[in-house]
Amino acid sequence: MRSVPHFIRGERFEGSGDLAVCNPATGEVCAKAPIADADLVDDVVTAARETLLTWRDSTLSQRTNILFTFRQLLVAHATELAALVTEEHGKTTADARGELARGLENVEYACGLMEHLKGAFTSQVADGVDVHSFREPVGVVAAITPFNFPVMVPLWMTANALASGNVVILKPSERDPSAAVLLGELLSAAGLPAGVFNVIHGNATTVQALLEHQGVDAVSFVGSTPVARHVFQTGTAAGKRVQALGGAKNHMVVLADADLDVAADAAINAGFGSAGERCMAVSVVVAVGDVADPLIAKITDRLDKLVVGPGNDPASDFGPVITRESRDRIIQYVTNAPADGIEVVRDGTAMATQPGFFVGPCLLDGVRPGTRAYDDEIFGPVLGVARVANYAQAVAMVNANQYGNGVAIFTRDGNVARQFTREVSVGMIGINVPIPVPVASYSFGGWKNSLFGHSHIYGPEGFAFYTRAKVVTTRWPQPSESQIDLGFPTTR
Repeated sequence: MRSVPHFIRGERFEGSGDLAVCNPATGEVCAKAPIADADLVDDVVTAARETLLTWRDSTLSQRTNILFTFRQLLVAHATELAALVTEEHGKTTADARGELARGLENVEYACGLMEHLKGAFTSQVADGVDVHSFREPVGVVAAITPFNFPVMVPLWMTANALASGNVVILKPSERDPSAAVLLGELLSAAGLPAGVFNVIHGNATTVQALLEHQGVDAVSFVGSTPVARHVFQTGTAAGKRVQALGGAKNHMVVLADADLDVAADAAINAGFGSAGERCMAVSVVVAVGDVADPLIAKITDRLDKLVVGPGNDPASDFGPVITRESRDRIIQYVTNAPADGIEVVRDGTAMATQPGFFVGPCLLDGVRPGTRAYDDEIFGPVLGVARVANYAQAVAMVNANQYGNGVAIFTRDGNVARQFTREVSVGMIGINVPIPVPVASYSFGGWKNSLFGHSHIYGPEGFAFYTRAKVVTTRWPQPSESQIDLGFPTTR
């Protein structure tokens, strides 16, 4: 049985505890991970604060060189990282490599830290008075990351935090923790000083200890809405800066003038990719007017060709879901849908009889507010179709939803698309783009119950979150008579 260690002070550290890590494709335990108790959390945080004293004073060129080297090491170890993700998460190898690619974008963005951390200067705001500003690291950052992107989300947080001069303590999901340890080893190989980046494993007790520890200055979190709310409330009550990204119910609005082939392809890729375990997955297709029936026909035609199997099988379009509990919960949404007047157009729940945690692609027609299949974040390969009469009803449906993470609209009408972007209460919007994850030079984040705290993740807002601004106002005394005799200037 493989053991997953902590990564503390630049070294692997075997801990106590017995968290089972499963291979979702087989259902078998493939590794065991330790649990960081309150004493170990205290030890790591205390050491992190000591390390912070030197790392925060590191030169920007030193940080840049480390990040550039780290980027190259990530590329060199892409196959190894992808294999770990596929084994413990279940996503296909291609999907795992795509995850790494999106994480690399953020490392590359962080390599421009000299530009991102520039201050400002204003001369002569008053007679002989100048003002300048600069940014300092916030301190010790706890990064608490989800199971669905065990490489990408840690890179979203870590790259900007380290570039800004912070020390990071990463607590990855206990369901797929191994990739985080490899990230630590690659950072160490890139020249990052020991103790600047640490990985500790654990459960809710470990997270609580981090949230309450007075030595932690900031918390970055991605996960479900109930947990995000708890993390935000607990962390801010303890005086920390917190960004907590929660759940989603992403809509894809399809208008009558849309290219239905493009829309159907998008619905398949965004609805079923990575078994629907993405916070930006499309879970509801909002069919406007008479578009529903022809669109459903095109979606089912594509859906029936999907291959579901182990992630390391090149023939698989998507793999299993993360746990047996997740599989059983997802199945309930499908089997209970008819009681809410929802038609099960395609039922993939029969795959649950085979080894592993598989659910085949499911398509529901007639989901609407007030039904569980619409109201809840299913987080699985279940795509719902909601029928509305017109554009106004589509916008109203999107805006009434408790989540505001991502939304897409498919149309050929530029004016309608522009109006849509101004009317919807959602943080990230795609125009004929089903998964509108911003590039690294913008920031990722939703509205409403998809985000707790004001700060979005990575990009410019990421650097702002991991730093604090100082503004300095300067006036120098006038020269003395003896200095004047030596030729010192008397004016500024």
